[in-house]
Amino acid sequence: MKKTNDLKRQVNEAILACQDKKAEQVTVLELEKDSGAFTDYFVMCSGTNPRQIQAIADAVDDRLEALGLRPTHTEGYKQAEWVLLDYVDFVVHIFSENARRYYDLERLWKSATRLEPAELMAAPKRRRAASGAAPKRVRKKKA
Repeated sequence: MKKTNDLKRQVNEAILACQDKKAEQVTVLELEKDSGAFTDYFVMCSGTNPRQIQAIADAVDDRLEALGLRPTHTEGYKQAEWVLLDYVDFVVHIFSENARRYYDLERLWKSATRLEPAELMAAPKRRRAASGAAPKRVRKKKA
Protein backbone atom coordinates (compact mmCIF):
# COMPACT_ATOMS: atom_id res chain seq x y z
CA MET A 1 0.00 0.00 0.00
CA LYS A 2 2.88 2.38 0.76
CA LYS A 3 4.23 2.03 -2.80
CA THR A 4 0.79 2.90 -4.19
CA ASN A 5 0.53 5.99 -1.98
CA ASP A 6 4.09 7.05 -2.88
CA LEU A 7 3.35 6.58 -6.57
CA LYS A 8 0.11 8.56 -6.37
CA ARG A 9 1.96 11.33 -4.52
CA GLN A 10 4.64 11.41 -7.22
CA VAL A 11 2.04 11.53 -10.01
CA ASN A 12 0.21 14.21 -8.06
CA GLU A 13 3.39 16.30 -7.86
CA ALA A 14 3.85 15.97 -11.63
CA ILE A 15 0.26 17.15 -12.15
CA LEU A 16 0.78 20.13 -9.84
CA ALA A 17 3.96 21.09 -11.72
CA CYS A 18 2.03 21.00 -15.02
CA GLN A 19 -0.76 23.11 -13.54
CA ASP A 20 1.72 25.60 -12.07
CA LYS A 21 2.95 26.31 -15.62
CA LYS A 22 -0.61 26.67 -16.95
CA ALA A 23 -0.60 23.43 -18.94
CA GLU A 24 -3.83 22.79 -20.82
CA GLN A 25 -5.97 19.63 -20.88
CA VAL A 26 -4.18 17.84 -18.05
CA THR A 27 -5.27 14.20 -18.22
CA VAL A 28 -4.24 11.07 -16.34
CA LEU A 29 -4.59 7.57 -17.75
CA GLU A 30 -4.31 4.61 -15.39
CA LEU A 31 -3.15 1.74 -17.54
CA GLU A 32 -4.45 -1.78 -16.96
CA LYS A 33 -1.99 -4.28 -15.54
CA ASP A 34 -2.74 -6.88 -18.23
CA SER A 35 -2.69 -4.45 -21.17
CA GLY A 36 1.01 -4.95 -21.88
CA ALA A 37 1.68 -1.41 -20.69
CA PHE A 38 5.18 -0.70 -19.48
CA THR A 39 4.02 1.79 -16.85
CA ASP A 40 1.13 2.42 -14.44
CA TYR A 41 0.12 5.97 -15.39
CA PHE A 42 0.36 8.47 -18.22
CA VAL A 43 0.18 12.13 -17.26
CA MET A 44 -0.61 14.13 -20.39
CA CYS A 45 -0.94 17.83 -21.00
CA SER A 46 -0.54 20.42 -23.72
CA GLY A 47 1.42 23.62 -24.01
CA THR A 48 0.69 26.46 -26.40
CA ASN A 49 4.26 27.04 -27.63
CA PRO A 50 7.75 25.46 -27.41
CA ARG A 51 8.88 27.74 -24.59
CA GLN A 52 5.89 26.81 -22.43
CA ILE A 53 6.31 23.10 -23.23
CA GLN A 54 9.94 23.26 -22.06
CA ALA A 55 8.92 25.25 -18.96
CA ILE A 56 6.37 22.56 -18.06
CA ALA A 57 9.00 19.84 -18.52
CA ASP A 58 11.48 21.79 -16.37
CA ALA A 59 8.86 22.30 -13.64
CA VAL A 60 8.01 18.57 -13.56
CA ASP A 61 11.70 17.67 -13.46
CA ASP A 62 12.45 20.17 -10.66
CA ARG A 63 9.46 19.21 -8.55
CA LEU A 64 10.12 15.47 -8.77
CA GLU A 65 13.85 15.91 -8.26
CA ALA A 66 12.95 17.53 -4.92
CA LEU A 67 11.38 14.14 -4.03
CA GLY A 68 14.57 12.36 -5.09
CA LEU A 69 13.13 11.24 -8.42
CA ARG A 70 14.94 11.59 -11.75
CA PRO A 71 13.57 10.54 -15.15
CA THR A 72 15.20 7.39 -16.50
CA HIS A 73 14.67 8.70 -20.03
CA THR A 74 13.79 12.04 -21.62
CA GLU A 75 12.88 12.66 -25.26
CA GLY A 76 11.90 15.60 -27.42
CA TYR A 77 12.98 18.47 -25.16
CA LYS A 78 14.82 20.47 -27.84
CA GLN A 79 12.07 20.17 -30.46
CA ALA A 80 9.36 20.76 -27.82
CA GLU A 81 6.59 19.19 -29.91
CA TRP A 82 6.22 16.13 -27.64
CA VAL A 83 8.37 15.95 -24.54
CA LEU A 84 8.40 12.59 -22.79
CA LEU A 85 9.69 12.19 -19.22
CA ASP A 86 9.88 8.52 -18.17
CA TYR A 87 9.80 7.86 -14.43
CA VAL A 88 9.28 4.06 -14.89
CA ASP A 89 6.03 3.81 -12.86
CA PHE A 90 4.57 6.77 -14.74
CA VAL A 91 5.35 8.73 -17.88
CA VAL A 92 4.71 12.45 -18.38
CA HIS A 93 3.81 13.50 -21.95
CA ILE A 94 3.85 17.22 -22.76
CA PHE A 95 2.49 17.95 -26.22
CA SER A 96 2.00 20.83 -28.57
CA GLU A 97 -1.68 21.05 -29.46
CA ASN A 98 -1.03 19.68 -32.98
CA ALA A 99 1.12 16.75 -31.79
CA ARG A 100 -1.47 15.80 -29.19
CA ARG A 101 -4.22 15.69 -31.80
CA TYR A 102 -2.01 13.77 -34.24
CA TYR A 103 -0.78 11.06 -31.84
CA ASP A 104 -4.04 10.89 -29.84
CA LEU A 105 -2.76 8.69 -27.02
CA GLU A 106 -6.15 8.79 -25.33
CA ARG A 107 -7.58 6.89 -28.30
CA LEU A 108 -4.57 4.62 -28.63
CA TRP A 109 -4.85 3.61 -24.94
CA LYS A 110 -8.66 3.64 -24.86
CA SER A 111 -8.71 0.61 -22.52
CA ALA A 112 -7.03 2.72 -19.84
CA THR A 113 -9.05 4.32 -17.06
CA ARG A 114 -9.22 8.06 -17.56
CA LEU A 115 -8.85 9.94 -14.29
CA GLU A 116 -9.40 13.59 -13.60
CA PRO A 117 -6.36 15.08 -11.84
CA ALA A 118 -8.58 15.90 -8.85
CA GLU A 119 -9.43 12.19 -8.42
CA LEU A 120 -5.79 11.26 -8.04
CA MET A 121 -5.04 14.29 -5.91
CA ALA A 122 -7.97 13.83 -3.53
CA ALA A 123 -6.90 13.42 0.06
CA PRO A 124 -8.02 10.20 1.74
CA LYS A 125 -11.28 10.57 3.60
CA ARG A 126 -10.95 11.02 7.33
CA ARG A 127 -12.45 8.43 9.57
CA ARG A 128 -14.87 9.34 12.30
CA ALA A 129 -13.75 9.05 15.88
CA ALA A 130 -13.72 5.47 17.15
CA SER A 131 -16.67 6.19 19.43
CA GLY A 132 -18.86 6.79 16.39
CA ALA A 133 -20.12 10.01 17.96
CA ALA A 134 -21.38 12.65 15.60
CA PRO A 135 -19.51 15.93 15.58
CA LYS A 136 -20.77 18.47 18.06
CA ARG A 137 -22.85 21.30 16.71
CA VAL A 138 -22.34 24.82 17.90
CA ARG A 139 -25.55 26.62 18.71
CA LYS A 140 -25.89 30.22 17.75
CA LYS A 141 -26.81 32.54 20.58
CA LYS A 142 -30.04 34.42 20.14
CA ALA A 143 -29.67 38.17 20.27
